[in-house]
Amino acid sequence: MRIKQKPEDFSVKESNRFDEVPQGRFRVYLMDKQKLSTFEAAERIRERHGLKPGAISYCGLKDKQGRTEQLIAVDGADVDVQDPDLRLKFLGHTDRSLTAANITSNRFSVTLRDVREEDLPQLNVAVAEVNRLGVVNYFDSQRFGSLKHGQGFIAKDLLRGDFEAALHNYMAKPSPLDRTEDAKIKQFWSENWGQWERRVPFAGTKKYHRILQSLRTHPGDWVRAFLQIDADYRAMLLFTYQSYLWNEGVRRYLQLLLPREHLFPMPYQAGTLLFYRDADPEVLKRLRTASFPLLAPDTKMADPVIADAVAWVLGREKLSLEKLRIADAPRLLYFKHEERPLLVVPQKLVVGRVQPDELNRGRLKLNIAFTLPPGAYATLVVKRLYHFAYREESVDEIIAARRGLAPGQREHGQEEAPARRVSGRVWTDAQRLAPATPARARPAVTREQPATPARVRPAVTREEPAPPAGFRARQKLKKEARKVAREQQQAKSAKIQTNPHSRRRERPV
Repeated sequence: MRIKQKPEDFSVKESNRFDEVPQGRFRVYLMDKQKLSTFEAAERIRERHGLKPGAISYCGLKDKQGRTEQLIAVDGADVDVQDPDLRLKFLGHTDRSLTAANITSNRFSVTLRDVREEDLPQLNVAVAEVNRLGVVNYFDSQRFGSLKHGQGFIAKDLLRGDFEAALHNYMAKPSPLDRTEDAKIKQFWSENWGQWERRVPFAGTKKYHRILQSLRTHPGDWVRAFLQIDADYRAMLLFTYQSYLWNEGVRRYLQLLLPREHLFPMPYQAGTLLFYRDADPEVLKRLRTASFPLLAPDTKMADPVIADAVAWVLGREKLSLEKLRIADAPRLLYFKHEERPLLVVPQKLVVGRVQPDELNRGRLKLNIAFTLPPGAYATLVVKRLYHFAYREESVDEIIAARRGLAPGQREHGQEEAPARRVSGRVWTDAQRLAPATPARARPAVTREQPATPARVRPAVTREEPAPPAGFRARQKLKKEARKVAREQQQAKSAKIQTNPHSRRRERPV
């Protein structure tokens, strides 16, 4: 099963409210975006209209991989953006910025693709389980993008007091998944760290302008430079690590409450999550009413089982509640205590009819719609429903899919890598170097090469790009190969007819 193959496969709409004040200083807009994170969309609006940091507020963060609608409020400015991937619609004025309190719920519509017919009975059973048991309210993989992109937990650098490492991870760690100019900027500073007078030859440097200005005037003052990062993003860096501690604590809490046979694992970006498929009525009642704390120095716990789970995760991280402080900037960088519900129950869960999947030949697709409270992750509901077959793609698989390569296949000039396990299969060196074309497909014959018999497939040389992996691309490639072969054969025949030396001399009778 796959999700988010197309932006419209994952849709979310906020149900929200705000107090309209005709003369209010904040202008409220409905923001419709796709393939953009909330941070990226707000940054584009801010840069285009010359707004100061913090001028745009929103109710919550929405997924980058999909099409989402949410409210934003702009302080004291009239803005307008009508891009293909970002549109704004003016709704009215208010007298205060937006917060999570302005959201009442989120309605999700998710298309499941590449579904096997034999999986449908298990999916129906899982729907009944979710309606009865709910879903553990974990933070999902999109919260941990810094791990996916190789930056790690920047909050750990801050807790150690290593602000230089935190800043380096923020602005000098390019991601192999990032194909924007920002990755080139990060690569530049990775190669030129400390040479702050150098000018970056790429667009998009405005994001780091305040940091570089601080480093040029106060070199070595890493705390001052780090604090030039947008305040909302700084808070998110701390919240990411807090979310990880929450996930690990809840995982341990479930182990303490439930027998092992009721639990099953689900891998995600930051490790492994635990879900349950059954629970005693008393335990289920306890889970439905329980909350688990987002940890901070002032966190208090009345439940001894929760206290044991917290002690376990902090001990593993070599921390204590008191150590969750950033001594060099305690007023600007701090962990805030909050209680998060342990379970979430999707409302109005509807499973649509099964249809043929036009993107995955021979497979099926179906739509699932449901409503969640603010802060809950729709992808977790999908994972719980399809837990028997769901698997997240690895970084290598995502990169290979973008480049049209088979899993583990190398591009021209790429260094050889060891065998990597993908989907339970190990790709050997020979398989990695083999072209992605099926055995019956024939790569295009260039004009510098002689025509090849139909059943002989020449090896792909390093000068040739690997054949496309898609079905339509392979069909087009074979068609072009046949056309080139015909042209070469016609040219050869014409040359024989016009060359007198190639004709056999007639012998006298």
